[in-house]
This record gives sequence, C-alpha cells and structure tokens, in this order.
Amino acid sequence: MLGRIALATTALGTATIAYAVGIERRRWTLRQATLPVLPEGARPLRILHISDIHMMPGQRSKQRWIEALDALEPDLVVNTGDNLAHKQAVPAVVRAIGPLLNRPGVFIFGSNDYYAPKPKNPLRYLMPKGKKKRVHGIPLPWRDLRAAMVERGWHDLTHVRRLVTVDGRNIAVAGVDDPHLRRDRYEQIAGRPDPTATLRLGITHSPEPRVLDSFAADGYDLVLAGHTHGGQLRIPGYGALVTNCELDRSRARGASRWGSHMWLHVSAGLGTSPYAPVRFACPPEASLLTLVPRPTGGTETQPNTRFNARADVR
Repeated sequence: MLGRIALATTALGTATIAYAVGIERRRWTLRQATLPVLPEGARPLRILHISDIHMMPGQRSKQRWIEALDALEPDLVVNTGDNLAHKQAVPAVVRAIGPLLNRPGVFIFGSNDYYAPKPKNPLRYLMPKGKKKRVHGIPLPWRDLRAAMVERGWHDLTHVRRLVTVDGRNIAVAGVDDPHLRRDRYEQIAGRPDPTATLRLGITHSPEPRVLDSFAADGYDLVLAGHTHGGQLRIPGYGALVTNCELDRSRARGASRWGSHMWLHVSAGLGTSPYAPVRFACPPEASLLTLVPRPTGGTETQPNTRFNARADVR
C-alpha cells in the first residue's frame, strides 16, 4: 500500500513538473483590467503593460505572441524591464516589440537587462531576502536595446520626469532604476507631478514598498511594476509563495490599492530564467489596462479583471 502511494505521489510530481515546464510557461495569457484612476469626465485610456520578457534568441513563440499584441491598439505601451536573458537577445526583443514601437511608449530597465542570469539553486528563491547573496552574470547589452527603443520614440524614464502626449492628452510620467539592485534614486524625480495632467503615472521594475510609498506621497494615480513573476509558482487557494522583494504575497500580480489615492499594478511577466523554466498556476502574461474616471462620491471600486489565454507551444 505504501509503495502504491509513493508511486502515485512520484507520478503526480512528475506530471506537475512536466506541465509547468512544457505547457504553462508558454501558455501566453492576456490579463485585462479596468482601473478607476482618471479625473471625472475623462475618456478611457488603454495601457498595454509588458514586463519580464526574459528573451532568449530562439524563443519564436514568445516573439510572435508579443508582436500580435499590437492588434489591441493601446494608447500607450509601458515596459517595466527585464527584457533580456541572453547577450544575443536584443534583436529578438526588438523584433517582438517592433510593431508596438510605432505607438507611444515608456520604459525602464530591470536587473536582467543589466546582467545575465546564472545557474543557482531554485530553493534560494524561497529563502528570506536577507539571507541571499546576490550573484550577477555577465553584463548584457542593455544600451543597444535602449538605443533601439529611443530611436523609435519611446521614452526612457530612468530617473526622469516628463509630460508625454497620449491620445491628445498630457500624462505626467516618471520612473526609477531597478530597486532590486538598489539603483533607485527617487530623490532625483521627487516632487508633485503636474496637477493638470490627465494621469500621473509612475513606473518601477521591482515594486519595493519604499518606492511605492514615495510615489504615493507625491500624488501619483497609478504605478506599474513587474519583477515578481506573479510568484511564478502559486498554490491554488493560497497564492504566491514569494515575491522576491519586500512586497506582500497578496500583491504578487494584478491590481491593488496603495494608500488612499494610488493604484498599483504588478505584471506577472512573460518569461522565466533559463535556469528555472517553470511556471505553475501562474501563466506568462501581458496586461491591457483600461483606465476610467474615478467614481463620484468618494467610493472606490475594485478592478474588473478578466483573462484571455492562448496556448502556443511550438
């Protein structure tokens, strides 16, 4: 009897790993959410949020799926970093986001734009943050990727504040360098954004609370982030095991309130480390956010979220 139980447990574990490696990590999914962050009377604004692509040169399925996102016709594209996973991946990333580069866009970088991933014990991901020793891989050609995006008109928001015009409206945008590497210097963008802007939008790679608190204190309406991979491994009914930052597990992916005024949206991202190519109960995603006016009377609503999955495992 015990032998049968052990055999069944082993078979279940093997099937779960096979699914996480062979199917779910390429089950490209579109998350759609409606967020009440605009002033009264404003027209809806559609933002495509992409993050954590972690591109390898030969990932054709991922490239095709990202290319197809242009059909959503977003008003603004926001890229919150970790595009690269290989020193030769820049052409693949540019090819994938090529159609989107014809639209208004802003971006910042994450740790895996600066450094390649390295082999490591997956259990380190579950260790308390303070007990990890950070190990960097080889430097990656992030400057080449930056040049390609800037040349096509996207704005690098690394420690930059600016007004951008989107659909005929001014949006105040600002961003910080990756807090996961402690490269953030919020003091360089501190201060209240233009109060006449239709939207005050902040972006960061890692959603560290110290950065989110700063954006909230300055009066931003919405902050977009990535980095967490949604937990990457989630237990149904429990959620993410970890966030790989100081953010609480309940916010590992999707939209939530941060303080009395600001909303936060964390993308679960589109990729994985090549040394941990698994996802479970957390498919790779891009997010289409429809921003609408805040409700009158001071009563905030919860985001309306839905998913549209399309598998492509070629």
